Amino acid sequence: MTERHSAFSALGDPTRRAVLRLLRQGSRTAGEIADEFHLTKPTMSHHLRILKGAGLVRCERRGTSLVYTLQSSVLEDVAAEILDLVPSRRRRASAT
Repeated sequence: MTERHSAFSALGDPTRRAVLRLLRQGSRTAGEIADEFHLTKPTMSHHLRILKGAGLVRCERRGTSLVYTLQSSVLEDVAAEILDLVPSRRRRASAT
């Protein structure tokens, strides 16, 4: 069973944000991702599991490798939610 995480809590960690930046360049295997960080395999697996649980990445098995891909549509939805929280200039100008 996959554990569910919110995208906002997943984005709260700098390592997970760095993983997402790396995946913006293209899909990577778990090993390729781990090679970019000075973390133990269990720690990296934990971060990838949280990103997957938040729907920010998807994972598929290719032979013996797990390949992670950025779910950009989910990130776009999160960005839209964040922008909705910030008053626009137009709304601020009309309020004065």
